[in-house]
Order: sequence, then structure tokens, then C-alpha cells
Amino acid sequence: MSKAAFKHPLDPLTAEEIVAVTSEVRKYVAAKTDIKAVRFFSSSLLPPPKRVVLAYLGIPLEPGAKPEEPTPIVRRAEADFLDAVRGGGYNATVALKDGKWEVEDFVELDKALHPFISPEELMECEFIVKADPKVQELAKAVGIEPDQIACDGWSIGYDARFPQSQRVQQAFVYARFSEHENLYAHPLDFIPIVDSTQQKVIHIDFPPHYKKTENGHKLSTDFVGAPSLEQDALAVSNRDRIPPPLRRWDFLPDLMEKSEEGGYKQRTDLKPLHVVQPEGVSFKMNGHVLEWQNWSMHIAFTPREGIALSTITYNDNGEIRPLFYRLSLAEMVVPYGAPEFPHPRKFAFDSGEYGMGTMANELSLGCDCLGQIHYLPGAYVTHSGDAFVIKNVICIHEEDAGVLWKHSDYRTGGRGHTVRRRRLVVKYVWNYHFYQDGHVEFEVRLTGILQVYVSGDNEPNPFGATVAPNINAHYHQHMFCLRVDPMIDGLKNTVIESDVIPLPDAPTGSASNYAGNAFISQDTVIENETGRQYDFTKERRWRIVNSGRKHYASGKAGGFAIGVKGAAAPMMVREDSWAAKRSTFLSNTLWVCKEVEGTKSGSQRIWPSGKYVPMTREEPKDSIGKWVEGKENVVDEDLLVYINFGTTHIPRPEDWPV
Repeated sequence: MSKAAFKHPLDPLTAEEIVAVTSEVRKYVAAKTDIKAVRFFSSSLLPPPKRVVLAYLGIPLEPGAKPEEPTPIVRRAEADFLDAVRGGGYNATVALKDGKWEVEDFVELDKALHPFISPEELMECEFIVKADPKVQELAKAVGIEPDQIACDGWSIGYDARFPQSQRVQQAFVYARFSEHENLYAHPLDFIPIVDSTQQKVIHIDFPPHYKKTENGHKLSTDFVGAPSLEQDALAVSNRDRIPPPLRRWDFLPDLMEKSEEGGYKQRTDLKPLHVVQPEGVSFKMNGHVLEWQNWSMHIAFTPREGIALSTITYNDNGEIRPLFYRLSLAEMVVPYGAPEFPHPRKFAFDSGEYGMGTMANELSLGCDCLGQIHYLPGAYVTHSGDAFVIKNVICIHEEDAGVLWKHSDYRTGGRGHTVRRRRLVVKYVWNYHFYQDGHVEFEVRLTGILQVYVSGDNEPNPFGATVAPNINAHYHQHMFCLRVDPMIDGLKNTVIESDVIPLPDAPTGSASNYAGNAFISQDTVIENETGRQYDFTKERRWRIVNSGRKHYASGKAGGFAIGVKGAAAPMMVREDSWAAKRSTFLSNTLWVCKEVEGTKSGSQRIWPSGKYVPMTREEPKDSIGKWVEGKENVVDEDLLVYINFGTTHIPRPEDWPV
């Protein structure tokens, strides 16, 4: 394919390309299958093999080497869709040849595999629940009219009562008394299950509740686990119905003015703060390619990860040094800590079950982004095969980031010097920060509304916090997995584990450690595919290096250090829990595995929890834990590094309502 056909081989599919791809898939389905109707769930670029991309861009594979000769690139895409009538998933590979898209591969998925849940399915779930007669009856029993019912569709998590071939969601139900009020202030006490294919409610669960006793708290039922579908779930829970709290907890200022006791008034004593760059920004954009302060990178929206940065290089005094082939947040899991059924089903995979790109909203100047901004758009497929476009989904800007370095000479007449620090921010929901001193930072900020459940009057809350009267916010974690595809000075990279330890076998008073203060940094080369835990007691850290590039003074291999001390967090669920079985990648802080690519497309190892996550019940075969079982050599290899980090959220009343 000619260079004129795309600016960069990793450019995401345009809205027009998405429509062209799905149109070709429809034609193929109509001509060669008995499928009567389809619903699309993803349509995205299938990137070319890594070496092909690097040759096209003129990026060398080793220090001092010349780039490989470019070869023709065929633009490919893949689409996931469902049989809208019978259910069942399919994956199609489509290639652009001679200016026309054509289906190159067509695969029916295993019945247990499902594409991620679409925004349209989540909205449909609410319509289905609101229209269900039984749901209306249950809501009416606690004072809620049919037109006041609202709900959030969620992945089912883990529920063995339903076959994995059945595409189901659970729905958290609330009351909403006016169009824009905070519906989460009025949680209801039951959880419907929706069949997304049949588009109907197929079951309703009633969580048990806690009672105060002389010895603390006791669950309203002795039954542990999920009642059968034939049992009366309310009777099994052994408790009375609980009406939702009625107090409004608005967060929109105009509504708060009406609903807050004593009224509400925004602060008026805050003076304007303007971020201006009268001479313009210091970065340059050419399509999806950015250049700033010697950095160069490709920035793209993706339906599943939200954003991916690729082909990141640094101009080191005229030498273009490759650093990272691709950076992306590959997965995010939010396990909740309440053990009474059905609350253990709450552990959403924000990437694998929903797609963090399809859940994005448009960024706005002055709120999400401040200063002089450059925006990039994003597009993803809808059920119909059309493209949904988010105009401003990624924002790029510069920030002053405090002091870069400072030194003072205390001597008489001594001179000091201070240098300000500038950073480039590539913002999606999270931020990539690039600095002038060559380091890269990945920042995640948590915001939004707590997922809450109703509690009875003065009900004990052993696994959560009562953030407002009769409103229970369960303990939970936010666990993230950053995928790093390094190409530090080329594709032959190695990971080194470094522990800081007291000098071994050298007690205080000994000849080698007379004062007892000696400690060393002990390096261990990770030779084979494996997972590694963070160790606070050893100040453990890792480096990704290229052994072919030595520092002129230290003689050590050049590379990047991975700093996770402030972000490493253990997963609090048990190793054999439902949540842990599905997210085994969180069992280690860091994973190292060898890259595996297709003959026509790029990496086959992207998703740490598997490509198809909804309805899984154990570790998928195509996940990081399975990949490393091969124990392949990862010294001076094209490798992948997965970094896990997170935080444990013990809610506070101050977290409510936002």
C-alpha cells in the first residue's frame, strides 16, 4: 500500500473506515452464512507486524544499525459481532486491498466467549428493567412508581447459575424523582438479571442484610452462596423489603440550590487563574504524530484501552533513539469486598468487559483540560455498524511542573541556580506525562460517584461505609495493568530486578561493615518469562535495558527504571476467589514475557486477562499467566512488560455524593 494511503501505519480507523469495514462484513454474512441479523461490538485496526512498522518509519532495531528496508503495508481491521437473533459471537478480519475492503478471515467464537458490553447494551438494560412487570411490582411495593425507576447495567461478574453461552447482565436499580437528580441517592433492594439477547429480565436477586446482635452483627440468613433459580430469592434472604432513602443528594449546582437545606451558594472569593501561552504551544502535531522537546510519539484512540501511545522516540543530540513501541492501560479491575450474595459478583473489568474507549466522553476546555489545548477525536462502532464519533476525546497540552532542579552555594559570593520544569500532558481519563529530563510518568486520578446499596435503619456495615443515612458504599479496589512494549535502543531488551539490601554476611563490627551502615543494590537478570512481586522490605525496583548500549561512565546497560513504590497494591481478595480466578494477572506486580506476533498483524499478546472477558470464570488460555508458563528466554529479546498497580478504596462520608 502506498504511503499516501495513511499518514502513519498505526493511525486508528476513521469513522468512514469503520463503516466500510462493517459494510463488508455484512455483505459477507449475507452471502455466506445463515445469520439473519448482526450487532457489532468492536471494529478496530489490526496493526501490522512491529518490524514492518519500524521499517516504514525508518527506526533502527539495534544501536548504531540502519533501519530495515520498508515493505508494503496492507491495512487491516477486525470486527467482533453477535448473531442478533440466536446469540453467539464472531470475529472477522478485513483487509484493504486495491482500495477495497474484503473479508480475509471469518471465525465463529466459542459459545463461552463474548465481546465486551456496548454502551447501547447498557442503555437497553435500563429500558428492559424499567418495562418489566415484576420489577415495577417490586418497586411499587416500596413506594416507587414505574416512571421513577432507573438502573445501571453491569457485567454479571461470576454466576454459575447461568450458562456461559448466555449473554447476561446484572442491573443495579435506583429511583429517580426528576430528570437530572442524583439517582444513586435512592438505591433499591433488589438486583435483576437481564438476558441481553432475548432482551428480558430472567431473574431477580435479593441480597440479605445485617442485624445487630450482642456479639456484633449477623446476616439475616444462614444460607451462604447463590440460591437456585427455582428458589424464592427474597424468602432465602430472610428479611423484609427495605424502601430506598428519599433525601436528595444532588451534585449539580442548580439542583443543589433547590434541594439543600438552607440553600446552596457556590464560592465567590476565588479569583480567576489563567493559563496562557501568547506565543503558542511548544509541540507540533502532524495527524496523530506529536513532537515536543526531542520526544516524538504516535497518539491514538482505541475502543478498548481508550488511548495508546506508540513508536515513542527521543532525539538525543541528533540520534533518534527508539524507546517504547507501545504504551497502554491494558486492563482495569474493580473487585468489591462484600461477601453476601450477590455482591461478590461486583468486580468489573473496565477494559475487558466494557471498553474504556467506548465509555469515554467528550473533554471540555476549562474543566477537563486547562490552557492551550490540542484535541484528538475518537470513533467506535455501534450495533448498526455506524461509527460513533467523540470529537474531543484526547487532549494534549503543556504544564509548568514546578522546579526541575535547584542548587545553592552557601559560600560567600557563591552562585545558585534554579530551573523550572515543563511537562507535556497527553490526557484521556488518565495522564501520560513526558518530561524534559527524559522520564515518563503515568498518572491515574479517581473521581466519580460511589456504587452504593441500600441499608436498613441502623444496619451494621462490616464490609463498607455508611456514607449517608441508609446508603452503604462497599469497600473495593481499583487495580490497573499498564502494558509496556519496550524498544529501548532497539528490540533486544532485558529486565533487571534490583533489590536494596544490607551488606550480606557483614554484621556490625565486622571488617567489611564496622559501623553497620553498609547496604548494596543487588541486581538479578530476569532470564525467563515470569511474574514478580514488589517487595517493600528491599525497595525493589526494575529496569528495562539494552545490553548493547552502555553508559560511558558507569559501564552499565542503558535503560529505563520502573518506579512503583507509591502505587503497588496487593489484591485483597483470596487467591481462589471468583475475582482472583478471572484476574490472575494481578497475582504479581510485574510480568515479563516474550513478544509473539502474527504473520500479517502485530502482537498476539495484548490483553492480560484474555481477549474476551465477559462471562469468564477462570484464567483464560490467552492471558499473561498462561503465556509465561512457556518460560521462554527474555534476555536480549523483543519482550513485553506488564505493570500492576492500584489503590484500595475505603469510602468515607466525604466521598459522598461525589
